[in-house]
Amino acid sequence: MKPALVILAGGASRRLGQCKALVEWSGASTLERLARAGAAFDGGRALVVAGADLERIAARTPRGVECVHNPRWADGRTGSVLAARDARPGLDLCIAPVDTPLVEPEVFELLAASWARAGAPERGWLAPCTAAEPRRFGHPVVIGRALLVELSASESLRELRARAAPLLQAPCAFVSILDDLDTPEDLSRLRRRAAGDS
Repeated sequence: MKPALVILAGGASRRLGQCKALVEWSGASTLERLARAGAAFDGGRALVVAGADLERIAARTPRGVECVHNPRWADGRTGSVLAARDARPGLDLCIAPVDTPLVEPEVFELLAASWARAGAPERGWLAPCTAAEPRRFGHPVVIGRALLVELSASESLRELRARAAPLLQAPCAFVSILDDLDTPEDLSRLRRRAAGDS
């Protein structure tokens, strides 16, 4: 079975000043865009993990996507990944944060194919990278089901990644994997790129 798609949308987006998950991109929210782009992952119903903006996100969750709450959203991404693991037990997960809203379907397709070629390693971790910066991992990432079982609330995802076996990378040509939507300036820059401007 392919990994399940998980969209992380737990943060409060204080610096941006609006909910990242609901930012509009030519008529589609970040949630809608990522859910469509991540269709290559069909290991279960797609999932969005919400926190600070649970009610607004739940009201705008696309059809075919389940919304669950991470009550410990203020503690960081680990809690959201734990909520996703509990909602999709026994599955590998493709983790797509709303901080990287413009990831193309081709990236998800590359990750799905790379994960399958590697044999869907139970303790694996797969991340995309660009040819120019092969040591700088981007998002989304795929995490193996047995490695997810090892994750505890007291550790970071970086610590979990350090225990991955194997730690895999998928080179691609898409800079969207390195995006970090955090401020209004980031949003302006990404909207220009989405519109086709440099």
